[in-house]
Amino acid sequence: QVQLVESGGGLVQAGGSLRLSCAAFGRTFRATNMGWFRQAPGKEREFVATIKWSGSMAYYADFVKGRFSISRDIAKNSLYLQMNELTPEDSAHYYCAADREYSGGGYRTLQWQYDYWGQGTHVTVSS
Repeated sequence: QVQLVESGGGLVQAGGSLRLSCAAFGRTFRATNMGWFRQAPGKEREFVATIKWSGSMAYYADFVKGRFSISRDIAKNSLYLQMNELTPEDSAHYYCAADREYSGGGYRTLQWQYDYWGQGTHVTVSS
């Protein structure tokens, strides 16, 4: 059984920073890609960022480029999202996800491309 557990969410003022973490548990855990998605109240879940588990190449949604940075620690089976220059529009529930199969060069930006999901961590940015 694979489990993803997010942490690091909270309340922050506009312009501030947060670092989200996602720890993967389970003897059978393996990933080729991991990603972050978010869902604001009343909105669809949307792609934020993804990273190749080996090689660490990353891809971002346009609305976070230059502000957010995704990284991973293979030894710790952990994924991170450093979020800077936060705005109220970044307020959402943030989810991490893992893809265990795809080893091609493309980036995984769609929800159905991921096999495992965490329960999420909430981020609120006050103005």
